[in-house]
Amino acid sequence: MDLKNELKKRTDIFNIELEDYLLDGYPKILYDAYRHLPMAGGKRLRPAISIISNEAVSGNIKNVMPLAISIELIHNFTLVHDDIMDKSNIRRNIPTVHNQYGEPTAILAGDLLFAKAFEVIHNFSGDLSVFKIINHKIVNSVREVCEGQQLDMEFEKRNYVNEEEYLEMIQKKTSALFMLAAEGGSITGGGTDDEDKGLRNYGKYLGLAFQIRDDYLDMSSEVNTLGKDIGNDIRNGKKTLIAVHSINNATGNNKNLIEKIFGNSKASQEEIKKVYNLFNEIGSVEYAKNTAYKYCDEAKKAINILKDSNAKKILKDLAEYSINREK
Repeated sequence: MDLKNELKKRTDIFNIELEDYLLDGYPKILYDAYRHLPMAGGKRLRPAISIISNEAVSGNIKNVMPLAISIELIHNFTLVHDDIMDKSNIRRNIPTVHNQYGEPTAILAGDLLFAKAFEVIHNFSGDLSVFKIINHKIVNSVREVCEGQQLDMEFEKRNYVNEEEYLEMIQKKTSALFMLAAEGGSITGGGTDDEDKGLRNYGKYLGLAFQIRDDYLDMSSEVNTLGKDIGNDIRNGKKTLIAVHSINNATGNNKNLIEKIFGNSKASQEEIKKVYNLFNEIGSVEYAKNTAYKYCDEAKKAINILKDSNAKKILKDLAEYSINREK
């Protein structure tokens, strides 16, 4: 199976639908800023998961599309605001929204994306009872994303964060939307309670694996490959799993080096490289990689409840993709 082609078939349909919600408006600069990031593309992974999960329970793509669009708009809303908080300059190989339009307009553009996400869900054509369930789950997911982002920022100021705290943070910040996409796809497709639960757990573990891989790429990739700033996690003192493991296991000179560079906003690329090499020496990169593999396996096991289908195979391949991708 060609995973890339399978995803493209669904994202091509999705992108046509999405563009209907990215029309020009007034004031023009606000709508230009609002459209800036979504129109730049992206993996469209979360809407793809909702569509494929819907297929896995023999649903109708028409019923899941409003949810898919809502999730993608919420995802982009979080990225716009995250980039402001992290002082990032590049996203998807283009200037970040605040870098292009200024912080005040970027904040408003994020807010508009958020508002549009709740507007589009009203196009759901299924039963009112299902709409209420989906709407409630969207609200809960956004709340968790906000909680996770706040924890992420608070952890930057702390010298010590344990692995359990880190995993709780990324489950809220990252897994929440994956869980919404997978479970929501099942709910809108008429899945059973067991199928809903299985896909929800799939989203949870997929999100954990995806974020751990993302943390690795931020430190080791290239700007042109990843499409965003490299090394910011080290400069910002972000407590990724790699960093948490290293900080908690480093001793002597290694510990002193981490304390000197980690969280230094003015760290050079050479210093960033020193810390990354140290993370490797301590075994933290390998530890994070093995942890991501574990969650990938858990994601695949979670959907054993589903009947065999092409959609189920795609979901399992997506789990593998999450830990092997280069961007």
